[in-house]
Amino acid sequence: MGSLTYDRVVVEVDDRILAHLQLVIVQKLRRGESFLLSWQDSPSVGSGRSSVWLNQAIPLYFKYVGGHAATLNRQWIEDLSRSANSAQGLVIVSEAGSLPVATLAARPKTTIDARTTAHTDTVLT
Repeated sequence: MGSLTYDRVVVEVDDRILAHLQLVIVQKLRRGESFLLSWQDSPSVGSGRSSVWLNQAIPLYFKYVGGHAATLNRQWIEDLSRSANSAQGLVIVSEAGSLPVATLAARPKTTIDARTTAHTDTVLT
């Protein structure tokens, strides 16, 4: 389980999810674009949603626990990028929900569960 640290918020994320998020987030921040990142909190912390506004002025740290880079899913990256460029911002969707572009509109919004712990720590599973 890796982590994304932004300001004082630590979000623990599966390494595979983190690798895809990193690519999309860095792409947007390189272009100087700020945006919202949102996820679904897990039932273990009362459910709900969490969001953070990402801006290139605040340091961002990606930490992986695995020793090798994940194989990237191009369609999932495209889906996440499309979400990041929308008015609602980047909503984390599961890789299993990543469908060909022709059927994307019919896809339900599936988010990754997150568990928020004390001191603004969050876990995505």
